Amino acid sequence: MLFTSCSKDDDNSTPTVDYTTVENLLTEIDFKGYAIITKNGNDLVRQGFGLANENTALPQNYDLAYRIGSVSKTLTAAAVVQLKRDGLISGFDQTLDEFDIEFPNGDQITLAHLLSHQSGIPDYQLIIEDAYEQGETLDEEDIYGVIIEMIDENGLNFVPGEGKEYSNSNFLIAAMLIQELSGTAHHEYIEQNILLPLEMETTYKGSDEIDTDIHAQGYNNGNINSTYPMTIAFGAGDFSSTPRDMETWTNAVRTNWFTEVEKAEIFARDIPSGYVDFGLGWFTTQEGNTTMYWHGGDINGYWSMIGFIPKYDTTIVLLSNQQDDTGAQRNTIIQQLLTNEFD
Repeated sequence: MLFTSCSKDDDNSTPTVDYTTVENLLTEIDFKGYAIITKNGNDLVRQGFGLANENTALPQNYDLAYRIGSVSKTLTAAAVVQLKRDGLISGFDQTLDEFDIEFPNGDQITLAHLLSHQSGIPDYQLIIEDAYEQGETLDEEDIYGVIIEMIDENGLNFVPGEGKEYSNSNFLIAAMLIQELSGTAHHEYIEQNILLPLEMETTYKGSDEIDTDIHAQGYNNGNINSTYPMTIAFGAGDFSSTPRDMETWTNAVRTNWFTEVEKAEIFARDIPSGYVDFGLGWFTTQEGNTTMYWHGGDINGYWSMIGFIPKYDTTIVLLSNQQDDTGAQRNTIIQQLLTNEFD
């Protein structure tokens, strides 16, 4: 997912069509996965589309696991908020040099810059994936070192706070900071402070190979594509979850998991109509008088999206086991919902 914020969507390749129902929209675009979309307390859609496993004819299911990719960032960002609640950080304006004196340009990069992709730190993903293809096995500490080397060699992509560019490096660094300050493994800290209190029992650190008894198989152009080295996605995209748990999490964020003071810091506000912008772990899309807060994810064999629209008491959960490299399905759904169903 690459966005230039605050940017207007000038892509006119997806015409607005007045689909009769949301179910009809998802059918027409050949969505495969499980979808939940509510409006004013009522379900517009709550069902599976296609098969979760074509070899076994396993249906999509509310309690089946899917890789959620970068939707994991919403959990990492919330864990950083929890650090502040626990008194382990004083605020999101603290700079990285307070935690690692040797981090290059660390005196310029704040925690808020990390969580809102305003740090200028280059993305490690393609470099590390290439190293993996060459037979190298790198853990998060190794990747952290690679990020530092990238900055030492080429500098930041822009002055922190003066630009916005999506980078997985931001959230790997945030996850490592969670571990350092809490003295607890990143995933355990999330489990203790988010998953267990909300009874999200089927959200967990993903494995390189999925368990097809409890997990949807992932596909790319009809071919199985479920394998991924999850250490590469540390803190940035390494969770699997179920539609049930993602609905629980989205509803919690929409209502009272964050305080009103925290929400004022987390969610980008005052976005012009037709634009999208970064908040702290969440995107804001504005269309007319309708505001949607959301995050999407893409990983081998899967795409995902969770979000909510306060004006319509709306919760959105889309977990797909059909890879969509261009984000076309997600973009079409967002556009159609905001221009037809929630206009």
